[in-house]
Amino acid sequence: MNEVDDAILEYLRELETDTSHRISLPPTVVWYNLVDELEVLDRSQNTVSRRMNVLSDAELLEKVDEKRGYYRITDRGFAYLEGELDTKKLEFED
Repeated sequence: MNEVDDAILEYLRELETDTSHRISLPPTVVWYNLVDELEVLDRSQNTVSRRMNVLSDAELLEKVDEKRGYYRITDRGFAYLEGELDTKKLEFED
């Protein structure tokens, strides 16, 4: 896990609505908001896209639209952010 992973997960967690609806977004939109709007990252669009795919492989994100590449945070992603998930058990590439 790295700062990009944490920023992506935290951003998607913040987008959950009051009715517990999890917002799904493509990597380009996540990158734009984290880099240009919120200025919490200084990384390329490719890096954010790649990390979202890695987070999906680790089941911290769910790819909900394969064709258009939309992702949303999973219960496992929430557990990671809450410190309830042992990161040593996560299997994914850095």
